[in-house]
Amino acid sequence: MKPNYLIQISRTFIYLLCFTLFLQSCKTVTTTTDQRERGTIRGTGPQGNETTYPSKTVTMPDQPEFYKTLELELTPSPREFRGVWIATVANIDWPSSPTDPFNKQKEDFIKLLDYYKSLNFNAVIVQIRTSGDAFYPSNFAPWSRYLTGKEGQKPNTTEDPLSWMILEAHRRGLEFHAWLNPYRATMNLDTKLLSPEHDFFKHKNWMVKYDTKYYYNPGLPEVRAHLVNIIREVVQHYNVDAIHFDDYFYPYKVDKVVFDDGATFKKYGRQGQKLDDWRRENVSLLVKEVQETIKSEKPWVQFGISPFGVWRNKEIDPNGSNTQAGQTNFDDLYADVLTWMKNSWIDYLIPQLYWSMDYDLASHRELISWWSKNSNDTKIYIGNGPYKIRNNADKAWDNPMEVPNQIGLSKITPNISGNAYFSAKSMYLQNRDVADLLYKNHYQQAVLTPDIFETYPNSKEPQTPILIPHGNGFAFQFPQVLDPDYRFAVIHVSPTIQDLQKRNENTITQKIYLDDSNRMLLPVLTPNNPKYVALSFLDRFGKESKPMVFEIQRTLQLQ
Repeated sequence: MKPNYLIQISRTFIYLLCFTLFLQSCKTVTTTTDQRERGTIRGTGPQGNETTYPSKTVTMPDQPEFYKTLELELTPSPREFRGVWIATVANIDWPSSPTDPFNKQKEDFIKLLDYYKSLNFNAVIVQIRTSGDAFYPSNFAPWSRYLTGKEGQKPNTTEDPLSWMILEAHRRGLEFHAWLNPYRATMNLDTKLLSPEHDFFKHKNWMVKYDTKYYYNPGLPEVRAHLVNIIREVVQHYNVDAIHFDDYFYPYKVDKVVFDDGATFKKYGRQGQKLDDWRRENVSLLVKEVQETIKSEKPWVQFGISPFGVWRNKEIDPNGSNTQAGQTNFDDLYADVLTWMKNSWIDYLIPQLYWSMDYDLASHRELISWWSKNSNDTKIYIGNGPYKIRNNADKAWDNPMEVPNQIGLSKITPNISGNAYFSAKSMYLQNRDVADLLYKNHYQQAVLTPDIFETYPNSKEPQTPILIPHGNGFAFQFPQVLDPDYRFAVIHVSPTIQDLQKRNENTITQKIYLDDSNRMLLPVLTPNNPKYVALSFLDRFGKESKPMVFEIQRTLQLQ
């Protein structure tokens, strides 16, 4: 039997030891819980920077209690081009006023994007050069008066308007196609409206006066080099998805008015070459050189053109369409569209078929069929003209189903991969009932844009993430930062496997832009308690990675 004082010392030592262990345990638990509640648990981010995880992220429960990964082959995501032209020339669509403060212009642009996003559109074609000007800081053109109220005047902001527009489009899962008008130099003959930095003053020998405007002379090699430099500047400095030209090449002909390029033809035309063939060659050279320039800088950037809807009339050429158009691409605008396609100088084409389904002189039905048969392995989207709805001598446009019916025809016609609409305000400020019909009949499900670069290989497969509770749902947590080649995440959420396979009306689809904030932790923005989730990624070329499928096995209860 030990003395009492030894017993007392032993008991004291045991109490102290237990108390110390208890404090250590409390310290650990308290620190971890506190850090999670404050959102200060840190991991390693890009370039070794610390990354703060969101405050509601909690420890993942055992995987079988929460979710499981399924070995399942999904059909590829559906694809279709759904674009809208946003015209800035003369402030047709945006900005509503060139004298509005830039913050007001931003608000209006966001509303426009949000509206077309709500209709499940997936691309905007935004005019960034109207007539020798620019909606961005350029070494080759002055600021546009349609943006600032006075040509050459910088907008009152520290932001780059074009960078901002591109980012806002991408944040909504929309492709941004930068639309430039190459040859139109002015909108009228009032040169007092022009900046001293405009090419009209810097290079007067480049200009040809025709009817009520000035044009760049397409026959001059220095003009072509200048236009190529303008495109290179945009592609180098901006994260655009495409460069886009409209239908203005040589100007639409005006009766008894001559385009005065005779001296240029005499200097540069080849012996025995006809004037018309020389003009077509000038335009084709620009198209070819623009394509080569784009691909040398960023091969994933697309090049698309939206020509006039009629190549040639059948009465002139047996290969032409059964139409009686007053002017045509080949004969009047000197746009040799078929040659561009056959030589792969363009990635997509949007012929402007702005006529009603059975219009006598140029039937929409006839022209869709013609372009389908002459697609030459080029992606063809159809240009539709809702600006004519309830505003045209052709009474077919009084029928609110005219445009939805045209889209229905596009969807069942071979080699047609989507549609674009001129212009944004025609279904935004007017004719919203037609936009609703378009949505209900054709656009209820979100889709990806077409796979333009089918010959390019996919990027390397991303590593499989784990799912962790987050906010009111969960998030994908990746073992390392996602490859910078991936630009978007695609998430499909469905109640059943069958719904997921079909991507039907029960499936919710999100296309999420990947920036520095979500390349290690990607929240899933879905309704409560989804059952099946598919995750894939789109790289710069628009290639989709193999979808990873997860089954959520229990309702999440966050602490």
